[in-house]
Amino acid sequence: MLTAKNELLAALAAELETLSPGAGAKAAFESPKVAAHGDFACTAAMQLAKPLKLNPRALGEQLKAALEATPAFQRWVSAIEIAGPGFLNIRLQPAAKQEVVREVLSAGERFGYRASNGQQVLVEFVSANPTGPLHVGHGRQAALGDAICNLFSTQGWKVHREFYYNDAGVQIDTLTKSTQLRAKGFKPGDDCWPTDSDNPLAKNFYNGDYIADIAEAFKARATVKADDREFTANGDVEDYDNIRQFAVAYLRNEQDKDLQAFNLQFDEYYLESSLYTSGRVEATVGKLVANGKTYEQDGALWLKSTDYGDDKDRVMRKQDGTFTYFVPDVAYHIAKWERGYSKVVNIQGTDHHGTIARVRAGLQAADVGIPQGYPDYVLHTMVRVVKGGEEVKISKRAGSYVTLRDLIEWTSKDAVRFFLLSRKPDTEYTFDVDLAVAQNNDNPVYYVQYAHARICSVLRAWQEAGGSDVASLKEVDLSALEGPQAQALMLQLAKYPEMLTAAADGEAPHDVTFYLRDLAASYHSYYDAERILVDDEAVKKARLALVAATAQVLHNGLAVLGVSAPARM
Repeated sequence: MLTAKNELLAALAAELETLSPGAGAKAAFESPKVAAHGDFACTAAMQLAKPLKLNPRALGEQLKAALEATPAFQRWVSAIEIAGPGFLNIRLQPAAKQEVVREVLSAGERFGYRASNGQQVLVEFVSANPTGPLHVGHGRQAALGDAICNLFSTQGWKVHREFYYNDAGVQIDTLTKSTQLRAKGFKPGDDCWPTDSDNPLAKNFYNGDYIADIAEAFKARATVKADDREFTANGDVEDYDNIRQFAVAYLRNEQDKDLQAFNLQFDEYYLESSLYTSGRVEATVGKLVANGKTYEQDGALWLKSTDYGDDKDRVMRKQDGTFTYFVPDVAYHIAKWERGYSKVVNIQGTDHHGTIARVRAGLQAADVGIPQGYPDYVLHTMVRVVKGGEEVKISKRAGSYVTLRDLIEWTSKDAVRFFLLSRKPDTEYTFDVDLAVAQNNDNPVYYVQYAHARICSVLRAWQEAGGSDVASLKEVDLSALEGPQAQALMLQLAKYPEMLTAAADGEAPHDVTFYLRDLAASYHSYYDAERILVDDEAVKKARLALVAATAQVLHNGLAVLGVSAPARM
């Protein structure tokens, strides 16, 4: 069908160009809002009528006659109908729809993929402070980031997955102090444990059981290894720096376990501390000062961010000489640009919304050739977790929040990924644990995976009865696929490549979840309408080819989400 659609679009473009030079570039088909109206709709006559000073319906009649005379429309189209003020409703020949089955089976896992575009994109996501286990919000970000990377890959991008590792700043000091107190035998609630009244950092002290685990491992002089580091504790509870390095390495190891449970790998862990040790932060500040984009006031150094659309100027260097958190962010993004990434996407929580304007302002003020609007941002809301009808807020492991590993252990990696991707990132989401483990059609991941397993069961039954392999179905006669449910299923398959492109362009993996649910529904309707393993060999093989193609697209779409496609359930 993709071949048919491309030929029809080319014919439409040629006729539009004849009517109005330049109009051919805008040739497009839409999906009719009502399926009974046809397979494609064309609104070109209404769009061109005003500039051409013609009646839109009359222009539609003229365009209809011209298209019907073209070889492509004669081959692939059964009828063109005029509707309303000039809509063209196009009905395809069954052969046009049937062609998609062969296209899917021939392309296999590459169906919907575009050729390499020679460009690379860096996607930064998760980037959690190494101060505790990954929480459910990190899980949403991990699912989003990985799926967006997969979407870019389908569109020909070379993708680089990066975790920005916040191993500097106040939170690391708080982690170290919390661990040191635990190592000395103290615990939350003891008189010496800081409270809000006597320590401004106390509300951020870490009270989860994992801090006690770190302290015990430190005293035991354990060695911990993470993806990017290895460190051995010396056991000296007075050695603050040794505790700091051990605690960070320990929690990086814990986060690695979270990521492994989620089947997620990164190409690079970029250290925030390296921006200071390499001199990048100082160099960035130097650029901004030299460019006249800063000023001194009240003992602090300010960026003139209002020159670039921010609502107020921002402090860069505080009175105590330390930098505010957006300054290393600016240095980091200059480094991304210098590493050759002209396209960068950051996946972050909505609480980072305020940093967008100041980071972009800093990049423009640095005047290093970075275009406006760099980088792209995908912001996501946090996630509520409901179990047994009640919201779950506390994990013993973390002390104050539900961890990603908790959610995976309660449900599954597949359920967590699919559920966290099933809504737009910036919409509130409630993760229903009970629904995620339910084996019924209300559970969307079960519904989609069951469609795939159901097809695999049919294919196994055919093979066990003496049938060949799926590869042999590529060349079968598909003319028997004429029923309405088969036609609807083939139209749904044909939407997959364009859906992928739109989802990648919009950085919107939720589009994939919606599509997969629709495809599964189309398959279940087809299965209920037509028996597949019939006696007629030609009909049976045509139907087997259709369901095998459906299984392939279900598999491909689930892979984009990082979700498995089980053959048995």
